[in-house]
Amino acid sequence: MSSMQKRVVVVGAGPGGLASAMLLAASGVDVTIVEKRDHAGGRTSTFEQDGFRFDYGPTFFLYPRVLSEIFSASGYSLDREVPMLRLDPQYRLVFGTGGELLATGDHERMEAAIAKLCPRDAKNFQNFMTDNRNKLQRFLPFLESPFESWRDLARPEMLKLLPILAPWKSLDQELRQYFSDERIRLGFSFQSKYLGMSPFRCPGLFSILSFLEYEYGVFHPVGGCGAVTRAMARICEDMGVTILLNEDVEAICFEGRKATGVRTNQRTIQADSVVMNAEFAEAAKRMIPRHLRSRWTDDGIGKKDHSCSTFMLYLGVDGRYDEVSHHTIYLAKDYRGNLHDIEKGHTLSQDPSIYVQNASVSDDSLAPKGMSSLYVLAPVTHSCDGVDWKRDLAPFRERVLDQMANIGMGDVRSRIRTERVLTPANWAAEFALHKGSTFSMAHSLRQMLHLRPHNRFEETDGVYLAGGGTHPGSGLPVIFESARISSKLLLEDLGIKPAWNFTQSAFDQSHLRDRDLAVQ
Repeated sequence: MSSMQKRVVVVGAGPGGLASAMLLAASGVDVTIVEKRDHAGGRTSTFEQDGFRFDYGPTFFLYPRVLSEIFSASGYSLDREVPMLRLDPQYRLVFGTGGELLATGDHERMEAAIAKLCPRDAKNFQNFMTDNRNKLQRFLPFLESPFESWRDLARPEMLKLLPILAPWKSLDQELRQYFSDERIRLGFSFQSKYLGMSPFRCPGLFSILSFLEYEYGVFHPVGGCGAVTRAMARICEDMGVTILLNEDVEAICFEGRKATGVRTNQRTIQADSVVMNAEFAEAAKRMIPRHLRSRWTDDGIGKKDHSCSTFMLYLGVDGRYDEVSHHTIYLAKDYRGNLHDIEKGHTLSQDPSIYVQNASVSDDSLAPKGMSSLYVLAPVTHSCDGVDWKRDLAPFRERVLDQMANIGMGDVRSRIRTERVLTPANWAAEFALHKGSTFSMAHSLRQMLHLRPHNRFEETDGVYLAGGGTHPGSGLPVIFESARISSKLLLEDLGIKPAWNFTQSAFDQSHLRDRDLAVQ
C-alpha cells in the first residue's frame, strides 16, 4: 500500500502537532489536524487586544537548530519564513538580595558581568561552557531517541554517561563546582522554570539549558513566538495538511487496542494512526478508554508530580520603557522561600519572583506607536485547595505590579490601557491543563526518559504522543524533538521510509553561532 493511502489524525495544533504534521506530510502521508480552538499554535500563539499583541506562553526562543531541520526536511527555510532577532543582552537578572547580571552571548562581556558580582567566579565561566558543551554533545543522541523501557537506559553507551550526567546531583549542586556566589548560580539555573521545577530539585543534567543560551543565543521571532506557529500552520496547509479549527476531539476510536481514528463533536474521522499533541494528563483521561490504560490510570496520573503554574498579566500601557531589557527576571529576596511556597506550601508568596517581557523595545509590531506590550509572569503553585483565585487574584495582582518597580518600571498602574489576566484556574479551564500545570509533568528523575509517557504510547497500538508530556519533555526545542521521534516511530510502524534523515552524529557546534541573523 502506498504512503498516500495512509492517513494520520493529529489531535491539537500546538507546536508539537504542527511539527509532526510537517514531517509526516513530507513523507507523503495524508494528515488532518483537529484543533478545538479557533486558531493554530496552542499556547505558542499570539492574541490581540485593543491594538496590542501578546504571546500566550513561550517568549524565549532558544536553540532553533531542531526546528530549522524540520523546516528543511519540509522544503522550507526557517530563516526565510520566520525572521528573528538575536538579542544582546539576552536578558537582565535583578536579585532581590542585591545586584544584577546583564546576560550576554558575548563571552568576554559575560565574564566581566559575572566579575561585577563575584570576581573569582568569572574565571569559571569558560569551564562551565566547555564541560556543558561536552555534556550536550554526548547526551544529544539520547535526547533524540525514544526511551521505551529500562533497557534503553541500561545501554552501555548510556551507562558511560553517568559520571558526566551525575543524576544524583541537583542543578544547584552541579553549578557549585563552578560558581560560589548563589546569585550567579541562580542566574544559570532559573532556566529550570522552563521545566516548571526548582533548581534545588531539578536534575543537574539541565545545566545544558543555560549553556544553550550562551552557546547559541536567545532569539525573538518578529511578531512574537506566535509567528513561528503561524508560519508552521501556513506551511502545513501548503503541504496539503487539512487543519480543522473549532472542532473538539472527544475520543480516540479503537478496535481492540488499535486506534482507528477520532470522534469529534462534529464527525468521526478514520485514520491509520493518531498523534496526540493535546496535554497528556487530561487528554489521556478523556480520549483513551480506561480499560486501555492499566499503567496510566486516572489515579496514577493524578499521583504524578506535576509542574508549577503561572500567573499572567498581559498589559498594554502608555509610553515606552526603552531603558528596560527585552527580557528581565526579578528573583525574590527569599528565592528559596518563594520556591517552597510554590512547590511544597502550595500558597502564594508575599514576595514573588517575576519575569517581564518588554518586547516593544525590540519589535514595534506588538503595540501602537508610543506604547508598549508588557508580558508579566509570576511562577505560582498549580491548582490546589490552599488558593482560591476568585478571592486571591486581586491582592496577588497588586503584589506582582509592586514588584515591577524593582526592575525600574515604576508604578505602571496609571499607564495601563488594556489588561488580561490568566491564573492556574484559567490554564486548566481554557487550555485543559491538568491542575493548570503549564509545564506538564515535572522533570524529576522518576519522571524522565522511559518513565514519562512514551512517544509510541505503550498501552495501545497506533497512538503516538508529541508535546511536553512525553519524552524528551517540555520547552519548545524538546517539544519539536518529541515530534521528530514520534513521527519516525509512526512511519516505521506504517512501513513508510521517512523522506528525511536527521543524522544524530552531525551535531555541529557552529550551526547557529554563524547564522546571518539580525542582532538587537
